[in-house]
Amino acid sequence: MASLSELARDRTPLEGHEILHLQRLARVWGLLADLSGADLLLLAPTSSPGGFVVVAHVRPTTATTVYPSDPIGRTYERSQRPVVAAAFEGGRSAIGHLVLPGAGEAKIAVEALPVRCDGRVVAVLSRDTYHRVDAASNEMEGAYLRLFDRFAAMISAGDYPFPRDEDDQYKAPRVGDGLVVLDDERRVEYASPNAISAFHRLGIHRHVVGRRFEELGFDEQVVRAAYSSRLPVSAEVERGSETTVIMRCIPLLAEGRATGAMIGFRDISELRRRDRLLLSKDATIREIHHRVKNNLQTISSLLRIQGRRLESPEAKDALEQSVRRIGSMALVHETLAQDPTDGDGRGDEVPFLDVVRPIVRLVEEGLSSPEQPIQFCVQGDVGVIPGEVAMPLSITITELLQNAVDHAFGRGRRSGTVQIDLATTTTGLEVVVTDDGLGLPVDFDIDGEVGLGLTIVRTFIVNELDGTITMRRGDGTVPDRPGTVVKLEVPLAASSRAKVTRI
Repeated sequence: MASLSELARDRTPLEGHEILHLQRLARVWGLLADLSGADLLLLAPTSSPGGFVVVAHVRPTTATTVYPSDPIGRTYERSQRPVVAAAFEGGRSAIGHLVLPGAGEAKIAVEALPVRCDGRVVAVLSRDTYHRVDAASNEMEGAYLRLFDRFAAMISAGDYPFPRDEDDQYKAPRVGDGLVVLDDERRVEYASPNAISAFHRLGIHRHVVGRRFEELGFDEQVVRAAYSSRLPVSAEVERGSETTVIMRCIPLLAEGRATGAMIGFRDISELRRRDRLLLSKDATIREIHHRVKNNLQTISSLLRIQGRRLESPEAKDALEQSVRRIGSMALVHETLAQDPTDGDGRGDEVPFLDVVRPIVRLVEEGLSSPEQPIQFCVQGDVGVIPGEVAMPLSITITELLQNAVDHAFGRGRRSGTVQIDLATTTTGLEVVVTDDGLGLPVDFDIDGEVGLGLTIVRTFIVNELDGTITMRRGDGTVPDRPGTVVKLEVPLAASSRAKVTRI
């Protein structure tokens, strides 16, 4: 199905700002459909004279729909929609009837409203219903229809929709919410039953009709701001820790001034309760990561103490490697402890570059020396990745850096450089570790290696992350230092794909 903007661009002569005006109307007219108890169609003139195309449609939730099948994109001649043509050409509302073909020749009532933008009629809003357009069976329906008529007058005058959109959709009022209508003196003219219930939840049990808004215990600044700015204004009202109501005041305009307002009350107590639970959960997760990080650092300290008491070089080296592995794990937990949501609700995820750089410093400080200067370099970024991927991947990178120092250059014998390249792919992420050292033996086979370092790498990348490892001799120009290239490819599910930030 084509969108409103696509239909308007392809099949109407409307300009960009006029299409934007219609898009704003289509974003907020669910309330109007429910108030009127009718289907609303937005019809724009076609590029070829003499016709209209339906660019948008909304069904009511308070009545039976006239259009069970989708009418968007349907084209009508003016003779097929005479009421719409009359409203468009005359620039004023028109009322009539229409017989729908293919629906048992059903006769429906039609009210057509001109939609103005910058003083020019650009489209028609057609209200189609099986009932009379002014039919009301009770006081509430009558109040809703009168409220719709006021919005209809604003649409015809070009005052609605408002030029400023509301980003938070939960703030937009609905008929199912409590609705209050104020007069030009900011007195309550009508309050729906759900509005009365909202007042009761907020501790207000007095009679509300005829009272000023501030007399009910509300801050009138919201209403004053809506009247003076002639724009919607929202605020949250809290009563204790259990009740939170969002209040949205929409001014009702006539001849450029606010002659009243509609206030929608929506109970968001459950939403705020869940927000508080999420914040509490995030704080708990952050504290857990912080304690795990502290415990890992304590273990590292104990291993260092033990290492100073050993005399065997092999044993000391094994403990040093263990300390670096534990340090890699601690760095991931430290990053998660700082902000487990990364500021945008992502959950237990980390910006991986913030983990890799400290790991490189950790290895550089432990293995590089003036006698054997080794330079480490990090290029690229894979953005934010899940913690369950960051943990084994960080330990793997630590192992590869240690292997590069131990085998590519030989302890205490050569200097050199090691580069870590990070990148994303269409299926996940890629890590390439390149050195300019001695290179792999000609007959090297990674599957046949039984060393602890490569065993750890295979376990994490292949078994845990379902990734792949490739190792080959480099393309170095120095005969005795071709170097080694290790490439890791790790898949990521589409729902947790890293958010890339290039450096």
